[in-house]
Amino acid sequence: MPIQPPTTPYSRKNPFPAVPLLNRKLTLEGSEKETRHYEFSLSGSGLQYEVGDSMGIFPQNNPQLVEELLAALHFSGQESVTNKEGETFSLREGLLKHFQITSPSKQFLEAIAQRSATANELQEMMQPDRKSDLERYLWGLEIIDFLLDNPSIRFTVEEFVATLRKLQPRLYSIGSSLKAYPEQVHFIIATVRYESHGRQREGVASTYLADRLMQDNRLPMFVHVAKGFRLPEDPSTPVIMVGPGTGIAPFRAFLQDRLAIGASGKNWLFFGEQRARCDFFYEDEFVAAQKAGTLTRFDTAFSRDQSHKIYVQHRMLEHGKELFAWLEEGAHFFVCGDAARMAKDVDVALHQIIEKEGGKTPEQAAQYVENLRQQKRYKRDVY
Repeated sequence: MPIQPPTTPYSRKNPFPAVPLLNRKLTLEGSEKETRHYEFSLSGSGLQYEVGDSMGIFPQNNPQLVEELLAALHFSGQESVTNKEGETFSLREGLLKHFQITSPSKQFLEAIAQRSATANELQEMMQPDRKSDLERYLWGLEIIDFLLDNPSIRFTVEEFVATLRKLQPRLYSIGSSLKAYPEQVHFIIATVRYESHGRQREGVASTYLADRLMQDNRLPMFVHVAKGFRLPEDPSTPVIMVGPGTGIAPFRAFLQDRLAIGASGKNWLFFGEQRARCDFFYEDEFVAAQKAGTLTRFDTAFSRDQSHKIYVQHRMLEHGKELFAWLEEGAHFFVCGDAARMAKDVDVALHQIIEKEGGKTPEQAAQYVENLRQQKRYKRDVY
């Protein structure tokens, strides 16, 4: 009889209740950001992940916002509600754990537009050809704003709940290797806090983890496999990793993994943040990895430490000759982080390096990059 691999009963539909072990602020005094390091125990779960994977976590909404919504809606919170899956719970519990209560759904906006005498502008912007206008209008606005601005509007509990979307799990890149930390998972997460329209706003999951998840709580989580963001199978293959900000997470895991298996392949890491003094995450770890020889090259870009801003793509261009040489040796090129700007800028820099150092036309450089993609040597985890 062949031995069956161990299976875990835990999945997205049945997440594992993980025990919080550590919540540590990475940013120091003087930083404009709040980025935190989290550790959770997976003991007894049987959960297995590969470096490069993400973990899905189920957050809870802010109870203070729940109470504000209940007051604005003139509900007690004790009312019984049923979700689309047929589960029944109190409205308060639903608003806390089951429904998305910050950004308004299309159904909610339609309900406001129908009920409000002053919502002409909103009605107009909900036309299909005004999509970008609507997005601009809604930036930084939440369900509570519409309720407070329209105090005469009344919903029944059923009507209001019907306009709410399900609270979705959040995916975070895993920042640890099971080979280095058995039965643990680590995350590097920036806490989202900002002000808009005279109110303090916050990211649902990032502030739940930072402020409200206590040591005796459990965080439901499941493994989200990312087959397209794996270390090369051959441990002698060189890797180049570009991970500014929280994009450092999978590369911390990669380095732990490569060290644990004694991989002979060279490792080159680009890390960027605002200021070296207060935003240099895991400086001690990376310096130690350099001394040990695991981290062959380590280049940093701290954008605010000089009069002109320097980003990771600038460091890539500075070392273009060597970077191209690594690619010619068969290196895999990884990027993790912000999709809107950073990943695009890194892609442009990569094309420029291949053009210049490889003596290629723009078309040939584009083909070279396309070949990297097809060979699964150019991998991105961007969000």
